[in-house]
Amino acid sequence: MHILLTGATGFIGRRLAARLRADGHRVVEAVSPRHGPPGPDQCVVDFARDLAPGVWLPRLQGIDAVVNAVGVLRDSPRQPIAALHRDAPIALFDACVQAGVRRVVQISALGVAQGDTQYASTKRAADQHLLGLAARAPSGGAAPLSACVVRPSVVFGRGGASSALFMNLTKLPVLVLPQPVLTARVQPVAVQDLADAVAVLLGSAMDRQGVVEFAGPQAVPMAGLIASLRAQCGHRPARVLPLPGPLTRLSARLGDLVPASPWCSESLALLGSDNTADAAPLQALLGRPTVAYGDLVARAWSRSP
Repeated sequence: MHILLTGATGFIGRRLAARLRADGHRVVEAVSPRHGPPGPDQCVVDFARDLAPGVWLPRLQGIDAVVNAVGVLRDSPRQPIAALHRDAPIALFDACVQAGVRRVVQISALGVAQGDTQYASTKRAADQHLLGLAARAPSGGAAPLSACVVRPSVVFGRGGASSALFMNLTKLPVLVLPQPVLTARVQPVAVQDLADAVAVLLGSAMDRQGVVEFAGPQAVPMAGLIASLRAQCGHRPARVLPLPGPLTRLSARLGDLVPASPWCSESLALLGSDNTADAAPLQALLGRPTVAYGDLVARAWSRSP
C-alpha cells in the first residue's frame, strides 16, 4: 500500500518506517519543518499549525493508509501538546474520510482512557474522534473508514526517552525513586514487537478495528524492572530508597522547568500508576512470543538502531 506515516522521525516512527518498507509498502514520511528540506518519500507537516482538514487533503492524494505516531510527553510553546495530540490528528482523520483513505492506525498509549493528565486527555480525544468516524455510516457510496487505536504499555528500545531514563538509573549504586513509581506495575513492550504488530494491522489483520491494548508478557513493579535491567547490564543490585512525597512533587516541578528532562509532572503521573493489560492480544497478533522484560537489554536495547 501507499502509506502516510506521521511522526516518522521519532522513536517509534523510525522503526515503523523500516518495518513497513520491509513488507513492500511505499511509505511517505511526514516530517517537521525543523528537519530541513524534505527528502525522497517525505513531506513537510507542522502538527502545531496544520489544524484544518483542508491542509491535509493534498497530502492524502493516492494514500491508502495513514499511521499516526506523533507523541510528546510534555507541553511546550514549540510543541503544544493539545495541537500535536488532539487538534492536528482530528483534522487529519477528518481529511482521511474526505479523501477516501481505507485504513488509519493511531498509536496511542495504555492508560489514556482513565488518565486526567494533558497527555492522556489529548490522546484520548483523538482516539475517540477516530473511532467515532469509523463507526459512522459513509455517505455517497464511499467505502467505510477502517480504524484501529493501538495502546501499548511502556515501549522500550534505544532512542526512547523513558528507556534512556531507565538505563541511566541502572548505573546508580543507590536508587532514590518516588514511592508510587517504585510500586507501579508495567508490562514493557519491545519497540520492534510494536512495529511488527502495526505491520500486521496493515496486512493480514486489516479487518481488526477498535482499541487494541499491547502489553508485554509479564507485569513487573517499576523497581523490579530497573533491578532487572541493572542485572542484564552486569551490575550488582543497587540500594533502593523511597523518595518522600514532598520531595517527589518538588523534583517533578523542577523537571517541568527543564524542557529536555524526561522527568516532570506528566511523567510522574504516568509512571506512578499501573500500566498493565492482557498480554494475549499482542502475542496472538504476532503469532509468536513477545520479548520479556528480562531480555529487553539484549533484544530491544542492544539491537535497536
